Amino acid sequence: SVLSRYENQITILSDYLEEFPETDEPVWILGRQHHLNTDKSKLLLDISARLWFTYRRKFSPIGGTGPSSDAGWGCMLRCGQMMLAQALICRHLGRDWQWEKHKKQPEEYHRILRCFLDRKDCCYSIHQMAQMGVGEGKSIGEWFGPNTVAQVLKKLALFDEWNSLAVYVSMDNTVVIEDIKKMCWCPAQSSSVAHSSAHLHRSALGQNKNTAGLCPAWKPLLLIIPLRLGINHINPVYIDAFKECFKMPQSLGALGGKPNNAYYFIGFLGNELIYLDPHTTQSFVDSEENGTVDDESFHCQQAPHRMKIMNLDPSVALGFFCKEECDFDNWCSLVQKEIVKQQSLRMFELVQKHPPHWPPFIPPSKPEVTTTGAELIESTDKLFELEEEFEILSV
Repeated sequence: SVLSRYENQITILSDYLEEFPETDEPVWILGRQHHLNTDKSKLLLDISARLWFTYRRKFSPIGGTGPSSDAGWGCMLRCGQMMLAQALICRHLGRDWQWEKHKKQPEEYHRILRCFLDRKDCCYSIHQMAQMGVGEGKSIGEWFGPNTVAQVLKKLALFDEWNSLAVYVSMDNTVVIEDIKKMCWCPAQSSSVAHSSAHLHRSALGQNKNTAGLCPAWKPLLLIIPLRLGINHINPVYIDAFKECFKMPQSLGALGGKPNNAYYFIGFLGNELIYLDPHTTQSFVDSEENGTVDDESFHCQQAPHRMKIMNLDPSVALGFFCKEECDFDNWCSLVQKEIVKQQSLRMFELVQKHPPHWPPFIPPSKPEVTTTGAELIESTDKLFELEEEFEILSV
């Protein structure tokens, strides 16, 4: 009955957005500045172009026997999907790409969308995220916090060879430049798999050249910084620095909201945050035979929601995307200038070297799982299939 109540919360989409108040103050959306009195239409297009993921119903049961809707518990997972999707759009289409209803979009756009469809074989589906969350101590159907979602995305990205992202989740409010560069500078490989046994196996078959001599390449960086900006309420001393993060060209916004009520924050106007709300239940959408996706329900065409910054729960996670090393270097300079030097009480620390009292930093790598024939398993979905086959054979 609880799920039924949530599933009935369908929002009627309108063709235009709620009026913003008349003001000369700029609106900031993910590193872009808009002025209401001169380019309001561009602002509205910018907001509606963001991929919008909401509760869905009638998808295949998670894990085969689990829930077929995430209404009531999946809002933070959907917000994590929105932040990651924005990174992928910047990666393949650029920050200035815009979406228009019924306009033909490039193949990369539909491929990005397919990564998030509610199917067990899509790399960032609600199925994959919920099941990966079990390893983080979260049961399927349990609400996630910002840090848990960040950890899940970091693990799932290891299996995503097309986007080839390096996902760094900061620890103890500290971003370590040395560790990020160590993770992002990696040898260019045809399969993005760094396990020597797999290379030896393929080389023995004459199928793969030695990759040791290839020049290193920068892996696009998804940087997530989980923070606690107060105890029970956000500390006002952090507000200016928090708003400053939305001005950075690398901004992916923030995950947060209120207890058990997650939102994806994409910008601000004055002391109000602008956010996309996942608390609308829509029906499952699959891809067409030609690979395209009916995408109208994946773009928010209703009034943008706003809330006062002081009403924000202090547990948040900032997101940034750096496609090239120069983007990351620029981000470091902005942090030093606008956050570290300006704040008496800093939101987070940016340090050059790995702290000596921390455990050694080892860049995450895709788990090596082999069959008796030493064949590499290419996806988590195949792991589930092998488990099912093993159970059948045991019977």
